[in-house]
Amino acid sequence: MSSDLRERKRLALRESLSDLATAMFMERGFDQVTVDDIAAAADVGRKTVFNHFPRKEDLFFDRNGEIREVLKDVLTERGQTLAPVEAYRLLAHRLVAGRSAYVAFSAQSRRFVETVEASPALTARARELASEIAQDLVLALAGWAQLDAGDPDAYLAAHLLVTAWTAARMHGHRVYVATSSAKKAQAAFLRMVDQGSAGVQAAMAGTPYA
Repeated sequence: MSSDLRERKRLALRESLSDLATAMFMERGFDQVTVDDIAAAADVGRKTVFNHFPRKEDLFFDRNGEIREVLKDVLTERGQTLAPVEAYRLLAHRLVAGRSAYVAFSAQSRRFVETVEASPALTARARELASEIAQDLVLALAGWAQLDAGDPDAYLAAHLLVTAWTAARMHGHRVYVATSSAKKAQAAFLRMVDQGSAGVQAAMAGTPYA
């Protein structure tokens, strides 16, 4: 078996495990489903599940790695021609225009959010992932500006951006719950991203990031 075929099979199994687990979590609640339940439903061993997902929570947040790569790639794609705060604001608009799952507002995404909010373990992991994304951005921003990884302005800009995006996504979900309109939820998300970006621009004035 070629290495490419093995990798495709590995990724396919990983995706199927995550899809199955997510459906079970949404139906029964995260804390009511065990890894053994997931392994049995997938007809694989418990060890196989952990080989692909070291933590049970990561079965649910399997798309996290993708969005982290997207966020890091923005600065590489833009080079030195556009300040990072504006680059990330425009990214939000591109994700909505491209119907990215990360900024989707639908009955499925509403169940996703409700499942997180109903589980202390998922809520805690969501906070950890937000912190990890912020740290990724600190390094990406400092590298873009050719400054030390400990640059305090990079730290502040990264955490402000993550906070603004997180607030915007949650606001979008609230609008969707209230209106059942994906279009209105996306518009609300983008308005808050734009408003948050303006705030970050003001806070970071005089730095390379604004």
